[in-house]
Amino acid sequence: MREDVSKIGWLLCTASCLSVVHSRTTWRHLEAAAYDYNFEAYCSEFNKTYPAEEVPQRSQLFAKRLAEIQQHNTNTNSSWKMGVNEFTDMTFDEIGRFKGYTKYAGDAPQAPELTVAVEQLPDSVDWRTKGVVTPVKNQGGCGSCWAFSSTEVIESHAAIASGKLEVLSPQQLVSCAPNPDKCGGTGGCQGSTQPVAFQYVETAGMTTDASYPYTAQTGTCDPDKVKPVVSIKSHVVLPLNDYSSLLKAVATKGPIAISVAADWFGYEEGVYDGACGSTIDHAVTLDGYGSENGKDYWLVRNSWGAGWGEGGYIKLFREPNPSCAVDKSPEDGTGCAGGPATQKVCGICGMLSESSYVLGANVIMNEQQSPQTRLRGIQL
Repeated sequence: MREDVSKIGWLLCTASCLSVVHSRTTWRHLEAAAYDYNFEAYCSEFNKTYPAEEVPQRSQLFAKRLAEIQQHNTNTNSSWKMGVNEFTDMTFDEIGRFKGYTKYAGDAPQAPELTVAVEQLPDSVDWRTKGVVTPVKNQGGCGSCWAFSSTEVIESHAAIASGKLEVLSPQQLVSCAPNPDKCGGTGGCQGSTQPVAFQYVETAGMTTDASYPYTAQTGTCDPDKVKPVVSIKSHVVLPLNDYSSLLKAVATKGPIAISVAADWFGYEEGVYDGACGSTIDHAVTLDGYGSENGKDYWLVRNSWGAGWGEGGYIKLFREPNPSCAVDKSPEDGTGCAGGPATQKVCGICGMLSESSYVLGANVIMNEQQSPQTRLRGIQL
């Protein structure tokens, strides 16, 4: 996603960098409080401060969004609920800075066709239950969703292969992964794509988050911090807009890097079947699928902190017959410079439009770690 990711700065205070929001006001709390939740309480909860001249504008925006939340949540037939979060008083331009992905038009090899029949797949899959998924992270006001999604996929696939779950460094990708073809942006906090990140890791490996901590800034690559603990051999992309291929891949291979039109910043819980638009602008990770109250969903991990959505996740409606639309601005999503002017995108929020995963991921042995101390590979 190509975007103007200038610093949001102190206006967001510390809220944008929090990984977890404790004692968060939920839609149930709003109902119990008879809708007396106000802007002052909101700022206190999310640790936000504004100059006096900006308060009226922010307060009005908050009141408008709160009314939308309350109105939506009165619909007893809706499969999902909205709630207040750090985005409730932000403009759409500011919210856009928490994305950072553009559609990829590169030449990565196609994933091998999986011969398993859809009917033979389990009714539900959640890779978190296998112990191969790290805690939810927060990209903050940097357009680095592509780096987080890539990191999460590599973490999980290395854990599936080795039995050892490492918390890897999205900052390494933000600062070090080159993007000469301007796929998804110009790189760093200005956006890129997961295949670009995977291609870099194939030669550089990945270090831990502790060795190369996240700063929410592009910065300059520091090779002294890049001490690889995980490697990958290659990566593949799934067929575009192919429901069965994505379902098979996430069920049998592991978490998958996907792209979406992320117009669901107000989501709190349930199976989301609301409007999304068709402009792909955000990179996330597919960690499974299932059903809730008779409604099928995709289990999608976001990078907006564990205080957003359902512990940092959103359940997207898994349509039996996915609808399609046309992304008229693929350069704002996953496209490289000189790519096509339009792109067909299918599935809710366009989530079937581009998917990829890595091959040959593994934890690199070092002299302090012998084979006897390694866990056995995860049993699928």
